[in-house]
Amino acid sequence: MYRIITVLAVVFFMFACSSGSDSEGGSDKADKYKVETKSTDDGKGVGEVTSVSLNSPLDAEMVENGKAIYELKCAACHKLDDQRVVGPGWKGLTEIRKPEWIMNMITNVDIMLAEDAQAQELLKQCLVRMPNQNITIEQSRDILEFMFANDGQEVGS
Repeated sequence: MYRIITVLAVVFFMFACSSGSDSEGGSDKADKYKVETKSTDDGKGVGEVTSVSLNSPLDAEMVENGKAIYELKCAACHKLDDQRVVGPGWKGLTEIRKPEWIMNMITNVDIMLAEDAQAQELLKQCLVRMPNQNITIEQSRDILEFMFANDGQEVGS
């Protein structure tokens, strides 16, 4: 139970330590997930992301993009191991959370905190609300790819 809460807190706080706007751009990466409104409790969270197609091996460019976003917006509050700083460490996050939940927490933190029971439980434990960092769905997909790489998944060339 503690591990699940720790991982949830990681996602919850992953963008709490920095702010700024990111540029948006079109890409064929957008075809790797389905976006629509949803509100059922299926472990995927509350938000636009309802389906994620994972890469095997991981896309190296997406991993690098996700790493850059992590270093800019996440690293001050989240470590890549299981050490808690402001927010919990990211180690093992992809093993206990569905990819859709992770992306919804990144892109839709306000609604997740209002409507998702697991996100609400994280807030109770961590006592610090993760701010909305205005991360696009495509950027959150890159962060997700980086998280999978951090958890030891193979990265392609």
